[in-house]
Amino acid sequence: MQKTADENQLQYSIALSLIPQLGPNIFKTVISYCGSPKNFFNMPPGKAAKIPGIGPKLIELRKQKQEFLRKAEKIMDDCHKHQIHIHTYLEPSYPTRLKSYLNSPVLLFSKGNINLNPDKSIGIVGTRNASDYGKMSTRKIVESLSPFQPTIISGLAYGIDITAHRAALDFGLPTISILGNSLESIYPASHKSTAANMMENGGLVSEYKVGTPLNANNFPARNRIIAALSDALIVVEAAKRGGALITAEIAYSYNREVFAVPGNLQNTYSEGCNNLIRSMKASIYTGPKDIQEALSWDNENNKENPVKKIKIDLSQFPVEEQTILKLLSDNQELEIDHLSWQSQIPVSQLASLLLNLEFQGLIKSFPGKKYGLC
Repeated sequence: MQKTADENQLQYSIALSLIPQLGPNIFKTVISYCGSPKNFFNMPPGKAAKIPGIGPKLIELRKQKQEFLRKAEKIMDDCHKHQIHIHTYLEPSYPTRLKSYLNSPVLLFSKGNINLNPDKSIGIVGTRNASDYGKMSTRKIVESLSPFQPTIISGLAYGIDITAHRAALDFGLPTISILGNSLESIYPASHKSTAANMMENGGLVSEYKVGTPLNANNFPARNRIIAALSDALIVVEAAKRGGALITAEIAYSYNREVFAVPGNLQNTYSEGCNNLIRSMKASIYTGPKDIQEALSWDNENNKENPVKKIKIDLSQFPVEEQTILKLLSDNQELEIDHLSWQSQIPVSQLASLLLNLEFQGLIKSFPGKKYGLC
């Protein structure tokens, strides 16, 4: 069966990600210089060798194009079989909160009715050995935040994580679990029913393709995704060391708002939270007002500003500028890499076109290398 243009683009994206030694940074550089993975595979070796980070070994590996494409097709077939969605780095469905970080995965896999770009998101993490106080606090946090309708993000682990997911379901909030394993199986297996209930309003996310063996080292790695996807992270209970504190440290390094629930000084699983507060890497969580003030939330469902539409005759512009203006007319803001991907204009050329349109007062730049209409 012949593939659609989108499926063909997806296959080349996956194939590029499969090249050994080509990590997320080089992948993004390739896209910036080439416009698309397909262009990279098809361009002359001499031209490809001029891309920063592309050495002789990668040029040689590129010759295995058909093998990488075959493996990419297998991944697509496996995902289709298990009803798993694939999100590549420059697609609109890829979480914008995650994009800007150097170690963000090139591919994400998801399952369920899931929005990876919610208006509001709160991460809730903590110890697997949660006390009754910790579980009660977690439910109270979720209940008190429910008027703001945030998406609750956690890791489906025992203790605080699963309590947060179940509370979100009970109070009608979307909830997303970031797994450290591939999505055709649930770990721990005892949480299968909760995972199934999450599918209608949220779901599961992983950076690991179908068939990836369970590996304990994957679980600390997934914490960076929880941290990045959360506008604010709340640590409910945590020992002196553990995954929850790793997530908090990452969230702090990402300039996310971090909160910790203070606990009994005699409780081992309050020690981590108390230390976060003492070291000023987390604020004390006392109630929903703390989140509301930190994130400038209000009690009404904030509607996104309407997307500005272009009000001029596009035919007076060169074809490349028409493409840019049309894309920005259909979207509120777009990152330069995303513009490059959708317009198929290399970043090096796109930058000068954007500057010209900015001089004409038609577009403006925003923090994070984003652009939108004036």
